[in-house]
Amino acid sequence: MERLSGVDAAFLAMETATMHLHVAAVMVVDPSAPDAAGHGSPIFDRVRAVVDERIHLVPLLRKKVVRVPFGLHHPVWVDDARFDLDFHLRRANLPSPGGPSDLAELVADIAGRPLDPERPLWEIHVVEGLESGHVALVAKVHHALFDGTAGSEVMASFMDLTPIPHPVAPPTRPWRPEPQPTETELVGWAMSSLVRQPERAFGSLRRTLSTARDLAARNRRLREEDEVEPPPAPFRAPRTSLNGAISPHRRFALAQVPVEEVRSVRRVFGGTVNDVVLAAVAGALRRLLGERGERLDESLVAMVPMSLRSGDDVGTPGNKVSAMLVSLATSLADPVERLTTIAAGSRLAKAQARVLSEDLIRGWAQLAFPALSTRVARLAGNLRVFDHLPPLFNVLVSNVVGPDISMWCAGAKVVAWYPVGPIIEGVGLNVTVVSYSGTMFIGILGCRDLVPEVGHLASHVTDAFAELVKAAVRNGGHWA
Repeated sequence: MERLSGVDAAFLAMETATMHLHVAAVMVVDPSAPDAAGHGSPIFDRVRAVVDERIHLVPLLRKKVVRVPFGLHHPVWVDDARFDLDFHLRRANLPSPGGPSDLAELVADIAGRPLDPERPLWEIHVVEGLESGHVALVAKVHHALFDGTAGSEVMASFMDLTPIPHPVAPPTRPWRPEPQPTETELVGWAMSSLVRQPERAFGSLRRTLSTARDLAARNRRLREEDEVEPPPAPFRAPRTSLNGAISPHRRFALAQVPVEEVRSVRRVFGGTVNDVVLAAVAGALRRLLGERGERLDESLVAMVPMSLRSGDDVGTPGNKVSAMLVSLATSLADPVERLTTIAAGSRLAKAQARVLSEDLIRGWAQLAFPALSTRVARLAGNLRVFDHLPPLFNVLVSNVVGPDISMWCAGAKVVAWYPVGPIIEGVGLNVTVVSYSGTMFIGILGCRDLVPEVGHLASHVTDAFAELVKAAVRNGGHWA
């Protein structure tokens, strides 16, 4: 038995009927390679065999969440005594030949359905019927298990560097689930831990006051001495039609751009690859909102997750993330000026995020009572409070670095890898990118009510990237 950390537990406690806090990866594979192991056998059977053989490498995949009675403390992970691999592996077919829009529609449906809270919180959907004989593997997992960086590493446990799967040593002993703790034991452990809560609360409060003083002094120095506007604050983003109470229904779209083109923009104009991604998203949203007839007197604000993982804990379960708020400079018409403004703003936002230490965030998350967090989240959803409040921010934008070489799964080559991030109350759009084997794959998830035209937005994103590449060529860059 292992207790969830405060951050991991928060992803469970904040989930509602409309806000599903799982993430997904859509891997398009080519199962027809002539030298692949198992070539000719059904791809579903090959995938099942690989997962069955290697699941012991990720023990958390056979554990479920057990909540403490009365929500006195964070839930615990326990072995699922009735674990059934076939419950978690699903099979689907698209009307052949299924194109990208058909796949996107199915992924939206999968993303719009919550995971079963009584079982381990993951699924893999094997989707056949794609054009060119391709198959999609849609892996969905709750954010309480892994963040994006750890999730990519875990996915690699079920992949290979060649068409022939590498041998995996079997477990030293057959898996036998440990007994589930009783409610009395859960309450007892919770009460013993709660004894130290006042001491922890005092420590967190002291660190918070110190951090608030540091941030206020830093922002004042930026304004008065450097004449620079500090990073955006929560709830200071402009009201747009992208923001409001979300529905449980989703739309999904996918796009892709060559990584080298993105790097060429960075080399010419400076900043980071992530800054180029933010600039492309900013350009796309500027066009979309312009088409909706909305004026952008104030710049949109993006929330950008930041991994806090070091080399020692890459691939370990749980979440080690922080986040920064970045102005997308959407009030600027020139794409290059927009990029340079975003790059300058993101540097300030990263520095500010370092002031908000992981210990501070983790400390408050550890103190939160799940019962209270769940009731607040559900009340906010039921009352549609984000139809009336300013948004925390306007859009979620995440960038995950994937493998830069080709991978195989069950003898099938992975030819595309699209990410699917969550949306939250008040923020109807998530744009997540994963770089894989020389291509940046873009997954756009939107609330069906707030952002129904995500396919159109995906076209705007690729157009915005192309606009930046052309500007880089004009300014001395070159095509790869």
